[in-house]
Amino acid sequence: MLSPQNRMRRSTEFSAVLRSGRRAGREAISVAFLPAPADSAQAEAAPRVGFAVGRQVGKAVVRKRVQRRLRHLMRARLGDLPAGSLLVVRAKPLAASLGYDTLAAQLDGAIAAAMRPRKNATRRRKGSSARESGRGGGDLAGS
Repeated sequence: MLSPQNRMRRSTEFSAVLRSGRRAGREAISVAFLPAPADSAQAEAAPRVGFAVGRQVGKAVVRKRVQRRLRHLMRARLGDLPAGSLLVVRAKPLAASLGYDTLAAQLDGAIAAAMRPRKNATRRRKGSSARESGRGGGDLAGS
């Protein structure tokens, strides 16, 4: 079990990570990572992790088992996360049928990809390419 200072519980934290964090995914796991701002007091805090295991994964017993496995896997990986960072781990339906070692390998790969800095990446805004090119999304009455 994760200690209380390492758990994310507030929906505002979850939404902040999912809105502006870096994402990476694998077949059974997707993660969103948000590093701590350098100038805030959170930079000295312990890293916090939250889990999202939806109904698509299975019934309540299956979801709880997947969540326990992920919590156990994350407890061993907390030392790899920077201080004050936030991480959301989302289980996909395949996570219920995978073995422990396979789930651990996918979690490691997703975390490493989300923490890797992007080279020359610019964040694309939703629908910006359609507006810039002047195509699509327009009114069909003029056709």
